[in-house]
Amino acid sequence: MKCRHCNTDLSEVFIDMGVHPPSNSFLSPEQLHEPEAKFPLCVYVCSNCFLVQIDELKKTEDIFDQDYVYFSSFSSSWLDHARLYTEMAIDRFNLDSDSIVVEVASNDGYLLQYMKENNIPCYGIEPSLATADAAREKGIDSINEFFGVDLAERIVADRGRVDLLIGNNVLAHVPDINDFIKGIEILVKDDGVATLEFPHLMRLVDECQFDTIYHEHFSYLSLGTVSRMFASVGLRVFDVEELSTHGGSLRVFACHDKCDLATTDAVMELLAREESKGLKSLEYYASFQEKADLVKEGLLAFLSEQKENGKRVAAYGAAAKGNTLLNYCDIEEGLIEFCVDASPHKQGLFMPGTHIPVLAPEALKEKQPDYVLILPWNIKKEIMSQHNYIESWGGKFVTAIPFLKIH
Repeated sequence: MKCRHCNTDLSEVFIDMGVHPPSNSFLSPEQLHEPEAKFPLCVYVCSNCFLVQIDELKKTEDIFDQDYVYFSSFSSSWLDHARLYTEMAIDRFNLDSDSIVVEVASNDGYLLQYMKENNIPCYGIEPSLATADAAREKGIDSINEFFGVDLAERIVADRGRVDLLIGNNVLAHVPDINDFIKGIEILVKDDGVATLEFPHLMRLVDECQFDTIYHEHFSYLSLGTVSRMFASVGLRVFDVEELSTHGGSLRVFACHDKCDLATTDAVMELLAREESKGLKSLEYYASFQEKADLVKEGLLAFLSEQKENGKRVAAYGAAAKGNTLLNYCDIEEGLIEFCVDASPHKQGLFMPGTHIPVLAPEALKEKQPDYVLILPWNIKKEIMSQHNYIESWGGKFVTAIPFLKIH
C-alpha cells in the first residue's frame, strides 16, 4: 500500500483492528441467515507526510449506495451546528441572492435548507440516492454523483464556479483525496472560499477515539497534513477553528493561494501546537494500539460484570462509531440486549457484526434497562438530556471512550 497523498510506501501500523463489517451496513432479519462480508481494518501512518489512512478495501460506491442509512437531520445538535454555520457564512462572506453555494456530501439537505431559507442560491452534491432524495424533498437541488476533478469541470462548464464550497465530514471519506482537493480548486472562484470540517487527528490520538475508525473513513487528518495537501494544488488554508463536534473537529477555511485573504494567527498557532505535540514524528502514533486495548478490556469487564449480576444493558445510538467499538471489543450475544436509535431508517434492522436489534427510543421506557451505553458519545449531553427519564427506574448512562464512565 502507498500513501494516498504522497505515494510513499506504507509500513508503519497505527492500529490493527482486525476484520470488521462495514459500519453502516445494517442487516435485515432475512440477512441474519446469510454470510456477512468483513474487511480488514488496519490503519497506517505515512512516514513522509504523516497522513493516517486505511486502504480502500470496501469501495466507496458500495458504501454510499441507495441503502446508505446515515441521515444528518436526525441529530438536533447537528442541525443547530448547521444553522449557526449558515449565519456565520452569510455574514462573513457577504452571501446574498447573487452568490452561489455548493455543499459536497450534502446528505439530506440538513445545512442547505438554511441557505435556502435565507434566499442564497445553492445546490448539493450527494452520491447516496436515499439521502439526495430526502434533500430534494426539502427543495434542495442535488447532483447524485461523487465529487472530484471530472464532476467539477462539468459543473463549471454547465453552471459556473461557486462563491462558497462547503464540505462537512467528507474529506476523510474520499479514497482519492488528491483528486477531491483538486476538484475544489477548479470549482471555487478566484476570490471564493471553501470550508471543510473533519475530525482532528490530534484529538483522536490524545483521547483514544479509535471508534471513529471505520471503512468509510479512509483518512485521519491533521491541520499540517491538510495544509500540505491543499498547497499541492494551489490552495491555502487561511483560517482554522477548533470545534467540539464529533469529539473534536477542525473547520478549515481555504482560498486560492493568490487570493488577498490574510492567513490568521490561528493557523500558525495550531500548526505549532501540532508540531510540539509530535504529530510529525512516528513516536506520537506508536502507543495507540495499547490505549485502544485498555478501553476494550474495560468495556468487556463492565458488561460481563453486569450480566453476572443479573443487570440488563442496552445501547443508545446505532452509530458507525458504535459498531466499530462493539466489533473491536468482540461483544458476545447477550451482553447488550438491544440498541435504540432515533432514525426510522435503522429501526427494525440489526447492527453489523454483533447482530444487536435496533429499536425505536420508546423501547427504553418499555424495557427499562439498568444501564444505557451511549455509543455516539460526541452527543452524549443531547442524549442524556432527552432521555433523563431512565433515572425514574434507577437506570444509568455509560460511556466507554476515552475510558469507561458511569454517569
